[in-house]
This record gives sequence, structure tokens and C-alpha cells, in this order.
Amino acid sequence: MGVVALLNVVLLLLFFFLLGSSFVLQPGIAVTLPFSSFSLAPQANARLVTLQAGPPLRIYLQDRLVSPEELGRQLAAYRGSPRSIILRADRGTPYESVVAVMNQALRQDYTVALATVPAPEAAAP
Repeated sequence: MGVVALLNVVLLLLFFFLLGSSFVLQPGIAVTLPFSSFSLAPQANARLVTLQAGPPLRIYLQDRLVSPEELGRQLAAYRGSPRSIILRADRGTPYESVVAVMNQALRQDYTVALATVPAPEAAAP
């Protein structure tokens, strides 16, 4: 009887760690996203592109650092479906850089979603 309970706990822990890791988008890349009250449904199988501000601008595709040219090649080589990206840009990233990456994806028939964080709720009086 005790073996069944122990096995149940072990399987629950296994599921927790397997499913819990999928909720972290990119654990090592910190960005401060702008606020927005607009919300979009979760995007399944979207490619994640992250722009980190600072000299020099760093671009990550999924969790790998890439150059702007390599980003274009990687996006062109991807044959999966749907062809969509979620663009996470740090609050301090120049707007020109965000638009350049977005245009690069749009030229290759990707749909682009800009990542934000929910707007903070106004404090009740």
C-alpha cells in the first residue's frame, strides 16, 4: 500500500517538473517589457525572438544569440507551421531595431505578436 502512495508522489513530482519548465519562456534572458492592457490568446508553436538593449543590441532566437543576418537565415529556413513569432523587446530597445526585426519577419510571411506585460490594476480608492 505504501509503495503505491510513494509511486503516486514520484509521478506527480515528475509531471510537475516536466510541465513546470514549459511555463518559463527564456530563463536566462532578462528583459523589461512595456505595459499593455491588450491581451492575445496564447500562440502555439510560435518562434520567440528577444531583443536586449545595450551596446551592442543582442538578438536571441528561442534561447540562442544570433546576428541580424543569421536571424534572417534561420527564419527563412524554418518550415514549421504556423509561421509566427513573438517579439520580446526590452523597454530600452531602440524602436528602429524592433521595427527592423519585425519587418524582417513580415517579409518572410510570419505573423508577429509583440510581447508586453499586463497593465497594473489601478488601486481602488
